[in-house]
Amino acid sequence: MKRALAFGLVSAQFVLLAALAVLPHGALWTVNAAVLAAAIVLGVGGALLAVLGVAGLGPALTASPIPREHAPLVTTGVFGLVRSPIYTGLMTGGLGLALFGGSLWHGVVWLALVLLLAGKARWEERMLLAEHPDYAGYGARVGRFLPGIGRLRPPA
Repeated sequence: MKRALAFGLVSAQFVLLAALAVLPHGALWTVNAAVLAAAIVLGVGGALLAVLGVAGLGPALTASPIPREHAPLVTTGVFGLVRSPIYTGLMTGGLGLALFGGSLWHGVVWLALVLLLAGKARWEERMLLAEHPDYAGYGARVGRFLPGIGRLRPPA
């Protein structure tokens, strides 16, 4: 059951990202040079952050939100800035796609992506707390998606 849910969440995030890329352009705003530049910066920055997160996980890397058993807890590199840099990168890149798309549907799909990744991160963190005794202290120091924001309550 847990693996089926994990597969469904990962599949849904890729469907939402693909939808952001293929939805027809809208007319909520004009895609001028400034909007295009912002979309490119967000897209490239998000992709870079996600790649740094993937590279930083090393042997702990898995496509599933279910942590690998006996894998080390990674708290350095981009994981020293945010606990979920891959998800932050996907949200940031998705925002770039939504900005470029300029439609209400792009906004709705991006919001769905953010909500899905936020829920997925919370579920993943519950499993990491059970697997790694040091995760509670790490989560109290480091923000979830943005530095300093979304920290866990310090352990008692």
